[in-house]
Amino acid sequence: MSIPVLDFGACGLQNDPDVSDQQLCSLSQDMKTAFTEVGFAFLKNTGITEEEVARVLDISKKFFLQPEELKKPFSRGNFPNNRNHGWVSMETERLNPRRPADLKESFNFASLHPDIKWPSSEDVKDFQEILTSFYQRCKELSLRVLRVMALSLGLDPEVLLSTHRFIGTDVNGTTLRSLYYQPVNSEKAKQDQVRCGEHSDYGTFTLLFQGSEGLQVQNRSGEFVCAPCIPGTVLINIADLMQRWTSDQFVSVVHRVLLPSNGDSSTRQSMAFFVHPDDEALITCCDGSNKYPPITAGDYLAERFKNSYGQT
Repeated sequence: MSIPVLDFGACGLQNDPDVSDQQLCSLSQDMKTAFTEVGFAFLKNTGITEEEVARVLDISKKFFLQPEELKKPFSRGNFPNNRNHGWVSMETERLNPRRPADLKESFNFASLHPDIKWPSSEDVKDFQEILTSFYQRCKELSLRVLRVMALSLGLDPEVLLSTHRFIGTDVNGTTLRSLYYQPVNSEKAKQDQVRCGEHSDYGTFTLLFQGSEGLQVQNRSGEFVCAPCIPGTVLINIADLMQRWTSDQFVSVVHRVLLPSNGDSSTRQSMAFFVHPDDEALITCCDGSNKYPPITAGDYLAERFKNSYGQT
């Protein structure tokens, strides 16, 4: 399986958002092919620079390298207005329930609420500003992706845009997730334990900014293949609600991150922007079929969180 590279320059953040449908025709067809056949694609010329990505990865690493007592007050579940916002410690999340908990930690930026408390120690004093700026950039890019995606499905762009109006509020599950994979002694890990268990994503689609290789994607024959890390690109993949929405026309693909090989003490970082429809959006098959029963995006997300974190 080869993950295609699509030139998103016509719709990139460096250009005016009002691109004609004619200009989008070629891009939308390429996107349809990628999401129908592979479920993943690399986007180049998005307008998000390597410098922006490096900046958010750098401040995130400074947060993760702090002592646990400085991170614990910002734990996921400590914020009443958004239970998904905050730090997730090592071996808290289990994305594959048949494996031990994942050997990774993360910070979920899921709320722009002004009352949210942020880390403010000297080393990470710019954490809120940098993550907020990157969140907004990813949001703008995602809205442009949604327009192209709608055209690739033969839909009016408003069909998708109208169900993603509240990105950045507490009635939409869209989350910027900073992921940090600490050095691992593979010989001391639990049996069958990995850095990130096999799973598919939950919502509409995901934008992934990788600091290094390590991600593996399952192909049509069930084999896992390594996804390269291509500088200057964003890796985008279809998520489960979009597969339901399109009656399986677009495919949500299982992926994972295994342990490094023995003797490899390297860390791994990535930034994932998980795009979700608004909580109250009712997801029904856009072809009018009843292949999947209707479900609200909020209910679907809550059920998936229950599976990966346990009762919260």
